[in-house]
Amino acid sequence: MNEDRKKRGLAHSKFLTVVAMSALFLSSGNVMATQVASDNVLEVTEQLQSINVTGLVVDATGEPIIGASVLVENTNNGTITDIDGNFSLKNVAKGNVLIVSYIGYQPQRLTFDGNQTTFKIMLTEDTQTLDEVVVVGFGTQKKVNLTGAVATVDTKTLESRPVTSVSQALQGVMPGLNIDVNDKGGRLDKNPTMNIRGVGNLGTGSSASPLVLIDGAEGDINTLNPQDIANISVLKDAASSSIYGSRAPFGVILITTKSGEAGKTTIQYSDNFRWSRPTNIPDMLDSYRFARYFNAAQLNTGDGNKKFIFDDNTIDRIQRYMAGEYPYTSDPEGSQGSNFFPFNGASNDNQNWPRNFIDKTSFGQEHNLSISGGSEKVKYYISGAFLSQEGQMNYSDEKKKRFNISGKVSGQVTKWLNLDFNARFIREDIAMPTFINLYGDRFFAETTKLYPTMPLYDNNGHYTRNPKLMQLTSGGRSNSTKDTYFTQGGFHLTPIKGLGIHGQASLRTESYQHQYNINKVYLYTRDNQPVEEQWLGGDDDLAAGRTSAQSETEQTSMVTTALYADYEYSWMKHNFKATAGMNSEYYRINNMVGKRYDVVNELVPSINTATGTSVLKAFTREWATMGYFARVNYDYDGRYLIEGNIRRDATSRFRGDQRWGTFPSVSVGWNIAREAFWEPIQQQVNLLKLRFSYGSLGNQNTESFYPTYSIQNITVGSADDGGRWLLEQANKSSIATTPGLVSSLLTWERITSYNAGLDFGAFNNRLTGYAEYYVRDTKDMVGPAEEISPIVGASAPKLNNTSLRTKGWELQINWQDRIGQVGYHISLNLSDAQTEVTEYPNPDKTFYTKDSDGNTIESYWKGKKLGEIWGFKTVGMAKTDQEIQDYIAIHDQSRLPNVGNNIWKAGDIMYANLDDNAAIEKGTSANDPKDLCIIGNSTPRYRFGITLGADYKGFDISMMFQGVAKRDIWVGGDDRSVYEKGMIFWGVNGGQWDSTGYEEHYDFFRPEGDELGTNLNAYFPRPIIGSKQNQQVQTRYLQNAAYIRLKNLQIGYTLPKALIQKISLQKIRVFFSGDNLWTGSKMSKNFDPELLYQNGMSYPLSYTLSFGVNITL
Repeated sequence: MNEDRKKRGLAHSKFLTVVAMSALFLSSGNVMATQVASDNVLEVTEQLQSINVTGLVVDATGEPIIGASVLVENTNNGTITDIDGNFSLKNVAKGNVLIVSYIGYQPQRLTFDGNQTTFKIMLTEDTQTLDEVVVVGFGTQKKVNLTGAVATVDTKTLESRPVTSVSQALQGVMPGLNIDVNDKGGRLDKNPTMNIRGVGNLGTGSSASPLVLIDGAEGDINTLNPQDIANISVLKDAASSSIYGSRAPFGVILITTKSGEAGKTTIQYSDNFRWSRPTNIPDMLDSYRFARYFNAAQLNTGDGNKKFIFDDNTIDRIQRYMAGEYPYTSDPEGSQGSNFFPFNGASNDNQNWPRNFIDKTSFGQEHNLSISGGSEKVKYYISGAFLSQEGQMNYSDEKKKRFNISGKVSGQVTKWLNLDFNARFIREDIAMPTFINLYGDRFFAETTKLYPTMPLYDNNGHYTRNPKLMQLTSGGRSNSTKDTYFTQGGFHLTPIKGLGIHGQASLRTESYQHQYNINKVYLYTRDNQPVEEQWLGGDDDLAAGRTSAQSETEQTSMVTTALYADYEYSWMKHNFKATAGMNSEYYRINNMVGKRYDVVNELVPSINTATGTSVLKAFTREWATMGYFARVNYDYDGRYLIEGNIRRDATSRFRGDQRWGTFPSVSVGWNIAREAFWEPIQQQVNLLKLRFSYGSLGNQNTESFYPTYSIQNITVGSADDGGRWLLEQANKSSIATTPGLVSSLLTWERITSYNAGLDFGAFNNRLTGYAEYYVRDTKDMVGPAEEISPIVGASAPKLNNTSLRTKGWELQINWQDRIGQVGYHISLNLSDAQTEVTEYPNPDKTFYTKDSDGNTIESYWKGKKLGEIWGFKTVGMAKTDQEIQDYIAIHDQSRLPNVGNNIWKAGDIMYANLDDNAAIEKGTSANDPKDLCIIGNSTPRYRFGITLGADYKGFDISMMFQGVAKRDIWVGGDDRSVYEKGMIFWGVNGGQWDSTGYEEHYDFFRPEGDELGTNLNAYFPRPIIGSKQNQQVQTRYLQNAAYIRLKNLQIGYTLPKALIQKISLQKIRVFFSGDNLWTGSKMSKNFDPELLYQNGMSYPLSYTLSFGVNITL
């Protein structure tokens, strides 16, 4: 018997060792022990000043527990049990408290009386995991009994993170919760985008964003104070989210804020101070190499009339300026435009523009204070927070400030009645240049094509034209303030055992004010005379000398009510729970914009200090929903589980006969580990649950509040007339625009989902996790309008004519354990999703179409997978003139788009011929692609997150990695978009003024004998001004956008209690935290793999270093 026990213990020990060394499944936990006195198990050794304590630690079945921790409280004196469960601990004094603990068991405190020195200790399992409660729609459920796809976020991931929004901290923490960088990058007024389980629709008329509920009412997750969050649940499938009806077809994020707990008052304070820098700053070529690079590109055009862009005189000045032998940034005798110093090609500065704009260390800080406590009758929680963060750009003076105040009070009026009240106030102030706020995309596109030779200052010390620095520093400011008020009250009745009746009403109001102005900007002549300069080309309102001030005010309100009852009943091993109720939402928005031209005093820019023409615009919109819901849960002994939901919903967005919809769902589960045949291995695998769910939901989240009604706008003639005709009869309008046609048949989009899951827990829940497979069909989506004759005089109505199918899987694995005084954990999450178009009105499968403004947009067709990249297969780069001439003699490449002078030489690209036609051509549809084929897919695949952590004697460390394992991206532009959109990748990218030159770009093809040096094995082809012949979408330059990023590293130290209790404190923890500290990627060094909008021409992301302290009184 003893020998068998030793073998089992040895096997168990080896298993733990292998797991720890492989570092695949690690984690941390708690332990508890029950003391059983024994007078004759082991010998007692006792000394006057040094007492040895020995003992045996076993589980409830009598089996020894290997590796259990035995520690004298508030000391470093400790040990662990051996292979037989025995321990020996020296130097234990009378009155010392022994703490016996092990993962998966409950900890026990044991006071040593100085007499008994031998113990046999039996540990009991920690049932907390089995009883863990998860917040679900209109209630809670035991996690072990869940049958839908519901996941929770460990709120520890939010602690001490140097982020400005909650969504930033959630990236990578859960499979299926996909958080990506906003198109605007790291701008202070933008937040990451979120979806659950991939793309839900095509954005052709409706939204597929998840519903975010904060304490039961819709809210903005990014304005919350992260330290106020108690728990986050994510409802992923239709079965778990269907109880919220048509507002939740693409999942729900449930956030519950902290409440007070009975006990003495607890005061908590935390802060962090942070410094941020850009994650990536590409370096430009110095001016001399840049000039030679551009001259080579011009020479490659074969244009005999213009062989060079930079002449010998300019190159000579560049070299002398770089050597410190020439003091001027441009020729003092030269002139450009209206007597300005040269600021384009004839200048000779040596600037590194990316570093000029974003090479900055920005500062931020955050402070949080909370007070909580109460009695069994009344509990309270009050908190306040302040956040301040600077922007990442030089010259722009950007700043974001956020103030949070919240309070919660709950009281027990009688044994059967509880009342609660919840209130929040949030203010968010954001200040930045008008240029960044309104024209940020264009700013980065304009400044990317700056030459390093272009001066920052002219010879008299004034800003020059091209860098747009006048617009940033003195061209006007944008200031916005958003106040959010949230008030909520609720009651909870328990008139009889098992029955609960709940009511809740909340009001959220938002007041948004945005003011900005356009000031005059000036260039200065050689004689220091100011000349009014256009603010930005292409807009009459931004012409030279034009000024204006605009004020926008927006008021929104949302009322949410809920009334529901739940009843629980158990009979023998049968457990029932039923929930039924109703809820409603009403949303209203009022918006007014006033604008006035000709500001008198630019130091006090406002509508009141302007004298020109006024323009006024306003609108009011509203929508409402109402729904009735019911849910029934049944389980037999926690073994067989079933849940059914039904929701009857109505929305104001559709016509009366289309207004109501019924949405059912059902889910079942089987906890195999509760079966009798599983008992022999239940100690090893304590949870193994299979789940399956089906649900159908409608989507009422249309872009238009009134999609089935025709709305006529009466803003006619000039903006002046449209704004003044009510007041001045002479300017009364006489023309109105014709509204587009609408379809009265427009109705619900239908989302049907199927989900299969497996939950598991082993080794007393040291190993836990789940796996999911799902299919989601989005049917009857609001799609594009059909083409109709222009004779009609209006656009065709949008219809429910599009469908998608998304398939994917998710995996979450956690391991936690403790070896002696070292606790450690690791978690891995991995997910994948692909979406395919199953219905779309494009039988010809054309690649692109035109929108109502004439812009080229991507089209779809049945069978297309979202993210497909169509391009040419690259044969290679010709090393000699003869090689390329031999190739094009067989495969004519002259029909490629934008080939300039159609001159082919060594260093040019050879494209594969995929059809029977001798010419290499670009097709226009998937039915006739010619030589195009699918070369990649831009959909992020295999999203993952990895978390590692450990703690030892007050020290703690955690690392969180996040990334994408597979993604293709084309960042080189193409013939349907503006050429400049590819210049960060290519450098020379078509026209002279749509090109740039970074260090990466100098690795371009140069033949034998080239004066810049031979480079036959170059990465880039020979550059050619005015030609895209080598820059077609192709396999050779398709980028691998997979990456792994150290999202957070945190190191902390908690001071010993024995020390801090002397100053009446409960806890002090100091920490260092860093975000985005390292990135692994195979992409071009000019790019951040998370920031690919406009092919990299966006506001930069940042890496952040911070330190702070957490104090509990």
